[in-house]
Amino acid sequence: MCDQTFLAITFGPCDKCKSTKPLMNIYLKNEPINYCSLCVEEMACQGLGPNETLTTLKTESDNLKTKLEEERAKLHDVELHQVAEKVESLGQFVMKTRRTLKGHGNKVLCMDWCKDKRRIVSSSQDGKVIVWDAFTTNKEHAVTMPCTWVMACAYAPSGCAVACGGLDNKCSVYPLSLDKNENLAAKKKSVAMHTNYLSACSFTNSDMQILTSSGDGTCALWDVESGQLLQSFHGHAADVLCLDLAPSETGNTFVSGGCDKKANVWDMRSGQCIQSFETHESDINSIRYYPSGDAFASGSDDATCRLFDLRADREVAIYSKDSIIFGVSSVDFSLSGRLLFGGYNDYTINVWDVLKGTRVSILFGHENRVSTLRVSPDGTAFCSGSWDHTLRIWA
Repeated sequence: MCDQTFLAITFGPCDKCKSTKPLMNIYLKNEPINYCSLCVEEMACQGLGPNETLTTLKTESDNLKTKLEEERAKLHDVELHQVAEKVESLGQFVMKTRRTLKGHGNKVLCMDWCKDKRRIVSSSQDGKVIVWDAFTTNKEHAVTMPCTWVMACAYAPSGCAVACGGLDNKCSVYPLSLDKNENLAAKKKSVAMHTNYLSACSFTNSDMQILTSSGDGTCALWDVESGQLLQSFHGHAADVLCLDLAPSETGNTFVSGGCDKKANVWDMRSGQCIQSFETHESDINSIRYYPSGDAFASGSDDATCRLFDLRADREVAIYSKDSIIFGVSSVDFSLSGRLLFGGYNDYTINVWDVLKGTRVSILFGHENRVSTLRVSPDGTAFCSGSWDHTLRIWA
């Protein structure tokens, strides 16, 4: 999402040739090193056989990718909408704005529900993180961050803490208490540190670990108490913009998407990428697991939402219309998995029938692009945040 992508060029001494040049932040065996472009190219050429060049290796890699796609295509015998032909169509679909949350002074960039189905945390370009009561629309807590563009926020599973971060390159955790006048900033704990902006964060199934993604092209798993890096995930060739944790209780996988148009599935224990999907034509801004955990949906600047089946190892549906030309900034499933909600840059929310691939509703109300969207834990409502400075509860 180009409006939220910031390039950080580091100047300094190269770790190899020691000359002061623009540096590339790369990782070797999970260890960060800073090499200039010439040293990176020299390193890439080391260990090549007598008849091998980078060009021949790239050609071989492309040929293997083509063979893989051909083998995938052989297994593809039927389309999702063909299977769903006998499924009954959805009836009349009516959703309205039930609450409007006003209080941010600039673009709302991210939001998350508390497990209690009532409270919401949101972050904004104004540098503020606000905890809301979605029933009464009251603000329960507000924190002013040391930077603007707070692009990521998340509620802890216990509901006793929130995490957030953005252009400060950090993920900070704030414990919450019943005292609404308490100074939360004094209790701040800096947990994660990246070399570029923080784009997303999510607690695992406990308050003790947190997953982060960043503009430095990596994802990372951190211990909240000690701030120690437990595992890092390298495989994206550009900014990572979004991530989502697998929904199972023992969830040891997560999926990430980014500016390299790839969606990668990771094993949290080994740090390895176990599946990769590259069918989008532009940045992947949002990614969300299907409730069963067997598939995930993604939303992209190419104006499409797509569904990927992990067992079939392929894309199984594209949700798009010729009349939709604006990018998708956020996606989420209904609790049953039958509906897919997409927030778009043309200020609308499109609701898709996941099985039939058709649009069943279009929701109007926001006055600027919809930047974030999450369905409540009990599935009775969803919340959207927008660049119009507001959040809306729909049901």
